[in-house]
Amino acid sequence: MSLPPPPFVGPLAAERVYRVPYQQRAQEARAWAEAHRLRPAVADERRTALLLVDVQNTFCLPEFELFVAGRSGRGATEDCARIAEFVYRHLDRISQVIVTLDTHTAAQIFHPVFWLDAAGAHPAPHTVITRADVESGRWRVNPSLAAAVSPHARFDLAGWALSYVRRLEAGGKYPLVVWPYHSLVGGIGHALVSAVEEAVFFHAIARQAPTRVEIKGRNPLTESYSVLRAEIAEGEDGSTIEAPNAALLEHLFSFDDVIVAGEAKSHCVAWTVEDLLAEAAARDPGLARKLVLLDDCGSPVVVPGVVDFSDQAEAAFARFAGRGARRAKSTDFFDASP
Repeated sequence: MSLPPPPFVGPLAAERVYRVPYQQRAQEARAWAEAHRLRPAVADERRTALLLVDVQNTFCLPEFELFVAGRSGRGATEDCARIAEFVYRHLDRISQVIVTLDTHTAAQIFHPVFWLDAAGAHPAPHTVITRADVESGRWRVNPSLAAAVSPHARFDLAGWALSYVRRLEAGGKYPLVVWPYHSLVGGIGHALVSAVEEAVFFHAIARQAPTRVEIKGRNPLTESYSVLRAEIAEGEDGSTIEAPNAALLEHLFSFDDVIVAGEAKSHCVAWTVEDLLAEAAARDPGLARKLVLLDDCGSPVVVPGVVDFSDQAEAAFARFAGRGARRAKSTDFFDASP
């Protein structure tokens, strides 16, 4: 049987930004743990991780830069309300919460300032830059950024950019999309949605289980949809641009269950799960059964009149289930879990 949410939880909390009163919530969490006989997570016999992917203001609130609306128009906001409720109701069974934070600066390969057209103008948000665009000179890298974003003085930024779009195209995933400036480190868009932050903090105190925070996406030369590895991680000469997150991979596989939720279902969630399943297949196909995908706690990218990734998200989740991952709703996972 699930726990009730604490008395301070309001129905509209996921729709706004607010300051979490940490000291007050910490005191309430200790009292809640005592009242409901919650043990420290270290005593759990079956260890369950909750992996929350990019549950940040920039993706989850309508007034921010890359709101993941889904087809309903309210997707990520409603997802966050369900995520927070899921945490409160299952404080006793979630051993650790792991949050990923998409973390950027202005000068990154998918932001407008990185690129110039022949007239010196930057591309508009949601512009797709293809291999043909770079080869023809329709779009070129901004040479003024070279010193700031290059890993060393002899780095060929223009050559890297051409190689990058060629390999993206050859890889068959997504083309290079110029996104609006988003998840800028230190900005309010970078922060966790307040209602989720509050629930995660409450869990950390009640279960005496510190939240693990994983930063992704800081490398200016590559995209990082997955928290486990960058889209293009190596130069054509074999040099490492961004190392895989091996430590997180090992940590996740140490749990009996890994519940995955967050945004966007079609992008960062999907490619994180793809990488987890690929690693599971390489080690032991049975490891795939550890993964539980919360269908009602993530939404696809939908920009009306521009793109709609709903079908791709559903196809990806169906494919993941075919490879051994379990699909569930936030209201039924623990009732149905082994």
